[in-house]
Formats: sequence, C-alpha cells, structure tokens
Amino acid sequence: MTLFNYWHVIVLLIILSFGALGIYSAFKQGQKKLIIPMIFSVSLITILVASFSVVVVDKYTKIAKLYKLKNKRILQQEKIMYTGIVKNEGNYKIGKVTFEIKLVNKGMAVGNVKGGSFYKPSGFFDFFSGGANKLYKPQQIIKEFVVARNLKPGQAKEFRVYFDFPPYFRSVSQFSKLYAH
Repeated sequence: MTLFNYWHVIVLLIILSFGALGIYSAFKQGQKKLIIPMIFSVSLITILVASFSVVVVDKYTKIAKLYKLKNKRILQQEKIMYTGIVKNEGNYKIGKVTFEIKLVNKGMAVGNVKGGSFYKPSGFFDFFSGGANKLYKPQQIIKEFVVARNLKPGQAKEFRVYFDFPPYFRSVSQFSKLYAH
C-alpha cells in the first residue's frame, strides 16, 4: 500500500486508540494470569481490523478508470500489445495503478480444442522429470503490469504493454481490470 491520505490516518488513529484502550483495560484487570492473553488478543484484533480498514479506505478513495483500451497482435513476434489510458477519477493521489489482462481461449467453449489440451499428466515420474514432454497447454493467461505511478487527481497517463501470445489460442475472450494502490 502506498500513499496514505488523511482518511487512512483518521481510521488508523481510531482503531489504534481502541487497541490502546483494550491494552489499558487488560492491565486494570483483576486476575494477573489473564493479562498476557488479553494483550495478545487485543493486539491481534487491532492489527487485523487496521489492515482490513486500509484496504477498504483505498477502495473508496482511490478510483482509477480505463479508457480507449485497444489490442493489436504482432504476428511476426507472436506477441500481443495493449494500449490505453488510465485516469485518476478520485480526489486523492494514487501511488500505483496495476493493469490486469486475462485471456481465455474460447476454443474450449465451442469444442474445437483437442482433449490433449485439457489433460495435465501427473504422477510419480512427472515429479522427477520436471515436466519434460509437457502436453498441457493452459487455456487462460493472466498478466499484470504496473502502468502508472503517482497519479494526481484528474491526471491521465497513456500506457503500452506487450506479452507473448500463445499460438494455439484461436477465438480469444479478454477481460481487463484496473487496481489502484
């Protein structure tokens, strides 16, 4: 997580004050043998709630949108290129924007992929061979790229990413997501 804004600080201060209050009440507790388990429990709950709250505040304060996403296959190099624009639509600075693209081979949906593509051999000898003579061809590929850093509110940035395109993919479905951190 990068770039805390004032909402992060406010939420963390509230959670840490409840944690400190819990530790204080553990020391005021009458039975001395329960002090350490209570401190451990309060600390664990405070850490879990604080980490969850950072993710929630990030989700609602850091908003990135994807515009003009285009793809182009480069047949000579067996690569695919994605271009587009990411824009910070929120009111707070975004530390890192990650673009995730998922390619799914539609061939498996219409039945024109051979059964050998789905069979992934596993057994005693495959453990020692390290996957030599591998018959398995993955039917989906997920790639992640950091496409922008330190986007100010309202700022947009163009990006271009390349990666290898599997030659056995035929009719491909693509799914894209953007993550703002």
